[in-house]
Amino acid sequence: MTGDAAKPTPRSYAFGPFLLIPERQLLLQGEKRVRIGGRALDILTALVERPGDVVNKRELLSRVWPDTVVEEANLKVNMTALRRVLGEGPGSPQYIATVVGRGYRFIGSVESSAKANSAAEARSILPAGHNLPTGTTQVFGRADAIEDILRDLKESRLVSIVGPGGIGKTTVAVTTAERVVGKFEHGVWLVDFSPLKDAALVPNTIAMTIGLAAHSANMLAALCDYLRDREMLLIFDSCEHIIDSAAACANRILADAGGVKILATSREPLGVKGERVRRLSGLAMPQSSIGLKAAEARTFPAVQLFVDRATDRLESFLLDDANTPPVAEICRKLDGLALAIELAATRVDSFDVHELLKQLDDRLSLLKGHRASAERHRTLTATIDWSYDLLTERERALMRRLSIFAGAFNLSSACAVATDGRIDRAKVVEDLANIVAKSLVAADVGDVEVQYRQLDTSRAYALEKLAASGELDGVRRRHAEHFLALAERAASEVDRLSRAEWLARYTHRLDDIRNALNWASADPDAAALGVKLTVAAIPFWKILSLVDECRSAAERVLEDRFEAYRSAHDELTLRQTVGATLLHVRGPLPEVKAALSMALQIAESLGDSALQLECLDGISEYELWTGDSRAALAVSEKTRAIEAKGQLFAGGSADAQAGSALEQLGALSASRRHLETVVNLPLSSDSRTDVARFEFNQRLIARGSLASVLWLQGFPDQAVNTARQQREEAEASNYAVSYCYALLLCSATMLLHVRNYDAANRYISFGLQQATTHGLTFWRTMTTGGSLCRWQLYTGHRPDLAELRRVLAKVREGGFRMKYPHYLTNFGEALARQGDLQGGLAAIDDAMALCEETGQTVIIPEIMRIKGNVIRFEDPTRSDRAAECYLRSIGQARRDGTPSWELRSAISLVKLARARGGDTQAEEMLAAAYNRFTEGFTTGDLRRARTLLDNPA
Repeated sequence: MTGDAAKPTPRSYAFGPFLLIPERQLLLQGEKRVRIGGRALDILTALVERPGDVVNKRELLSRVWPDTVVEEANLKVNMTALRRVLGEGPGSPQYIATVVGRGYRFIGSVESSAKANSAAEARSILPAGHNLPTGTTQVFGRADAIEDILRDLKESRLVSIVGPGGIGKTTVAVTTAERVVGKFEHGVWLVDFSPLKDAALVPNTIAMTIGLAAHSANMLAALCDYLRDREMLLIFDSCEHIIDSAAACANRILADAGGVKILATSREPLGVKGERVRRLSGLAMPQSSIGLKAAEARTFPAVQLFVDRATDRLESFLLDDANTPPVAEICRKLDGLALAIELAATRVDSFDVHELLKQLDDRLSLLKGHRASAERHRTLTATIDWSYDLLTERERALMRRLSIFAGAFNLSSACAVATDGRIDRAKVVEDLANIVAKSLVAADVGDVEVQYRQLDTSRAYALEKLAASGELDGVRRRHAEHFLALAERAASEVDRLSRAEWLARYTHRLDDIRNALNWASADPDAAALGVKLTVAAIPFWKILSLVDECRSAAERVLEDRFEAYRSAHDELTLRQTVGATLLHVRGPLPEVKAALSMALQIAESLGDSALQLECLDGISEYELWTGDSRAALAVSEKTRAIEAKGQLFAGGSADAQAGSALEQLGALSASRRHLETVVNLPLSSDSRTDVARFEFNQRLIARGSLASVLWLQGFPDQAVNTARQQREEAEASNYAVSYCYALLLCSATMLLHVRNYDAANRYISFGLQQATTHGLTFWRTMTTGGSLCRWQLYTGHRPDLAELRRVLAKVREGGFRMKYPHYLTNFGEALARQGDLQGGLAAIDDAMALCEETGQTVIIPEIMRIKGNVIRFEDPTRSDRAAECYLRSIGQARRDGTPSWELRSAISLVKLARARGGDTQAEEMLAAAYNRFTEGFTTGDLRRARTLLDNPA
């Protein structure tokens, strides 16, 4: 049987204007793809497969959630979403009937086929390119506003939808955004600011939403770097409480990223230059209810919304001439506010519309004489107040307690926070379903589970009630304890789940963890909980790459006021975290070593060898970054002693540390032995993953250092192959720091060494793109001064001297001296080429002096050669000094056992000698250097040498 024949033939089901193709997870309405949640689609499939039959609830639950125990409320919410997608409502076709006490039946006419129709089959199912919620509500009366906003977006890069709470700003923004999905190359992304408490985290929230995992202390700069070459629509939703920060962020993004547009919702304009403001008014409604007939009333959006929501609540509700006047009057008294109308409509099962009008009229009459600019806001507040009073006491308690959540929450979280000695889980489930039905809590249907959230206005109202109830502290504690357990569970699943699954499950919990931490850190009675929660959240921050936020939180609970509540293990973890995060965000500052050394002391006092090894990994990395290879070598000896004493295995850490340090010190043979020990270990031997740690993977470090050693020793083919292997392992690790390290510090450098400039440029460009994507600004700095500058010098491009000066200053300030001599040498050559010979030579001499001071002499032969080239090309009258540089370089390279440096300097010496009439000694030096090689004869230096040897002067 062929592969094609083995593929199942996609089925299709046609009903009304819809076409369902289950195997493709595709529902079409005419030519348009319908956005629908995966669970709702599964329910629809189960029903249309058996039109006319009753499909019971148990069967639907087991089919749609086969491996999960879920509450029946999930089925009800998904069914409501499905009916909205199908457009069911008064006067519209009905497709699904509820069979009370049993289940559901598909009552529409269905045409089924064993094959999808050709038009649908031809459509490719592409990645969504957006994070917009699945549309589950019908939008009334906003068609003109949406068209206006679409026109505004064509003419302006910032459009703000402004209006009071409950007017429908988010609904209009999302519906507008749905119209442009697919028209922005890099997607349409909804950034929800409503849960945010700290305005400083606005750039972090945007970065998380668009998938930018940034290891940066300046998140806004990293964000703008990422967006600079992208075409994207960002929806800034609910800006009013962080208006200044949102405006500043929008202003910076619009200035730096020309392909980005922003659609904002707020109760006031952002006030940014070029902003186009669209103010939403209430839904159109009858100006008078006297003599109004149902047919005329149905033409008004406010009435349409009321009828739609009332029918949801009470299937038998019907707008007729008798009840039209009170319905119209309700809409008028509620100022056409969408949310207020929804809240009122949900009570039609408790009151007929005449009584409903009287109830509202009594409440709203309290506002007389107090109407000002906030008229509609007062109307909404009064409506929420009225709705709240109509709840049972248990429902009111649940609504109050749920207001503690920063954003979306699931049923399990709701039960954890709301359950106490008086309210058990079963009652929470029942009451939550009731307040969802009354529009006081929204239910968002997802593919995995139903997410609930209170709308901003009703949440603020309920939070005030919670504070007045005397329950606030208890609810906060249950909330913090719940998210402590959740953070611990998230940490335990880092290795079990794929990154995509982990992010989908836990990312949206971050705002609640932040809120819980802020409360626990501020309340003296919750200090112990604050320490526990911070420690538990560290892996959470790591996988989300919120490095600087993690550092700040760890430093906060290291303050003296928390000392009594920190265990020794807490202290160790927090100190180690501060050291690691500082290293990756701000470079190898003295505070890094201080934090890591203190963590090591604690690990030693605890007698925990495994934790000692973790601390030594960080200290070794710090010493290497500062250019102190001798100190790094001493650390490797400590690591080896601990391994031997405790019969532990640290995944080759001691050999990786020693090998990298010995390479810089020029002890290449010993370095190679250590490094090959590490890279020859089975891949599974290093049990510690990059995701769980901020440090580099020791195996990847070792392979990168080994590539450098092999090249220096005269094995260019092996060096390039080793760099390739490192690059492939780094890519497979899915860790941005390791991948950038492999691309920029290893592969690009090796390709420059063998003079494959085109390939080197590709890796530099791709590495810089990766660094930008993940906010690794420090790596961009290192590349600018390192491989990028060297490529420019090799290929005749003109480096930017001002930028190189900034790079050198940043590297000095950050203490990153390991590569500083390389950058200083590149700067010196660039300076000399652009006319400042003395300044250039001085910079190169400083680079050599620094190498001699630190003992990292392995690069000195190349620096000497570059100095000779600078003199030779920029001041030909001093050719003797150039020749002296080449000879010193050759001599040192022979002593160090670095034939690759020797060959390069011999080539330069022969070229200079021939220009001066020839020199037999120089020719012999070149031949001797060439003969030391056994491979790499197609690489740049060896080809140049062979050409010179074959064509004597």
